[in-house]
Amino acid sequence: MNESTWTTIGLTAQLAGLSTLLLLLLGTPLAWWLARTRSPVKPFVASLVAMPLVLPPSVLGFYLLLLMGPQGLVGQFTQALGLGRLPFTFGGLVVASVLYSMPFVVQPIAQAFEAIPERMLEAAATLRASRLDRFFSVALPLARPGLVTAAVLGFAHSVGEFGVVLMIGGNIPGQTRVLSVAIYEHVEASEFDQAHQLAAGLVLFSLLVLVTLYRVNRVPRGEAAS
Repeated sequence: MNESTWTTIGLTAQLAGLSTLLLLLLGTPLAWWLARTRSPVKPFVASLVAMPLVLPPSVLGFYLLLLMGPQGLVGQFTQALGLGRLPFTFGGLVVASVLYSMPFVVQPIAQAFEAIPERMLEAAATLRASRLDRFFSVALPLARPGLVTAAVLGFAHSVGEFGVVLMIGGNIPGQTRVLSVAIYEHVEASEFDQAHQLAAGLVLFSLLVLVTLYRVNRVPRGEAAS
């Protein structure tokens, strides 16, 4: 692999890592709220979070492009702050990646929070633990498998994104050219050997992700029997 390919791999890893970090920071409190709230707007919020699962990536990318463009609400806001325009920049890729991978992070964490026995939180409350203490001392440790699953899925999904990142970032070497776009470009140019190298690497990466999730979520025999 040449220097350009390694640059693409590094940019993809950087995008996936930063997106996963932001997803965990934003998605964990959102997942906690979805798991605990009885608000009538919960179905609407949950549907918005899950929408990328059923929405074509090109549709999401198109509307993000309009929002972040020079005439869009987000675009005008970023320009007023002196940040410029997000489309066709690494920052735009991060925003698109976070939004598109949101359900892959929020849903596993929310399910882990929902599985926590209520009596454990009540016991912590009787010991005068505040809501914040109960969240950090009880809920987060018990939800660790869900957090690990969310982090792995969020990272893997960010690595494999194509439609959204192509719409928002285009194909600028060293700035927005990620692995999925590079594979498409190699195939389009009939450079099948280069495409095979990158595609085979992503196949191996996907297999490692699935093995990791299996090991994380595997229930020990003793616990399963009980």
